[in-house]
Amino acid sequence: MSDGDQKKYLTADGLEKLKNEVNLLKNIVRKEITERIEEALKLGDLSENAEYHEAKEAQGMNEAKIRELEDTIKNAEIIETDTKINKKCVNIGCTIEIKTGNTAKEFTIVGSSEANPIKGLISNESPIGSAFMGHREGDDVEVETPMGKVNYKILKIK
Repeated sequence: MSDGDQKKYLTADGLEKLKNEVNLLKNIVRKEITERIEEALKLGDLSENAEYHEAKEAQGMNEAKIRELEDTIKNAEIIETDTKINKKCVNIGCTIEIKTGNTAKEFTIVGSSEANPIKGLISNESPIGSAFMGHREGDDVEVETPMGKVNYKILKIK
């Protein structure tokens, strides 16, 4: 496998969201950009036509995003997020309850394509996500962060 063919870990919901986004980019955004290019072409001289150049740049960025998403979809490996997951140790698809100091938090370990720390979805490849991988309930885990080492205790794996 080349770098572009690496497995991309996704939940079934995450895969569906990516498919919807590709559909939107192909069928709506692509059409809007084509219309912008056609309008800009009517303005004449392309060498000084900012609208044309902006639309062509938007077209390139849209096509690159479509290729990126299609690559992710093609190489997707669906992760289980239900009761079939081995809850004995932290793995992709697990939700973990952790504690540091007096603060308890809950995170779900997901593939990098679905990571959204604000929503509590952390990548298995992130420093904190990778630190928890393979650990069990009750384990103390030390995580190297930009602000130094932080100690966490895994309270529960769901």
